[in-house]
Amino acid sequence: MKVFIEPIGKLVNQFAKLPGVGMKTAQRFAYKVINMTDKEAEEFADAIISAKKNVHYCRICGNFSEGDVCDVCKLRSDEVICVVKEPKDVIAIEKLNEFDGVYHVLHGTISPMQGIGPDDINIKGLLKRIQGGNVKEVIMATNPDVEGEATAMYIGSLLKPLGIKVTRLAHGLPIGTDLEYADEVSLARAFVDRKTI
Repeated sequence: MKVFIEPIGKLVNQFAKLPGVGMKTAQRFAYKVINMTDKEAEEFADAIISAKKNVHYCRICGNFSEGDVCDVCKLRSDEVICVVKEPKDVIAIEKLNEFDGVYHVLHGTISPMQGIGPDDINIKGLLKRIQGGNVKEVIMATNPDVEGEATAMYIGSLLKPLGIKVTRLAHGLPIGTDLEYADEVSLARAFVDRKTI
């Protein structure tokens, strides 16, 4: 006996393909869609189709854009470039309202274990931007994991001979953390990145 009739089963399977969505959550999403009015379901489907058709990668930085070039690249100075792994990292930094430079999205990090090398991510685009512009600093804002650190070190080794200042976001303890509960890697990094007060 089938658990779901075919249309529901197909919908559940599609939702289950999304990252972080298990079968129970996929079922809840499917039931929610089925219980929508026709108008709500059409608006939901139109939003998916519209995003798929109209969202592109900026030809300069690789971030999401509706046009050929994103608003950040159009409006800001390119003297400081913040290098991130994915477009969602740009959103996280933009929410801070602290950075007024531009971005460069790698669309991945170097990971030999997964067969991802320097040629598989957007490093060539970064080098092209630096050679053609007035870049003074590149901020490496990749994740503080093994792949993110390896990627930052690799890119840093390419840029330093060009006379570009390369910096790395500081890592360490989150505010409000008790030392006894901090993981060893974060605590060790906090010691390395300590600052004068």
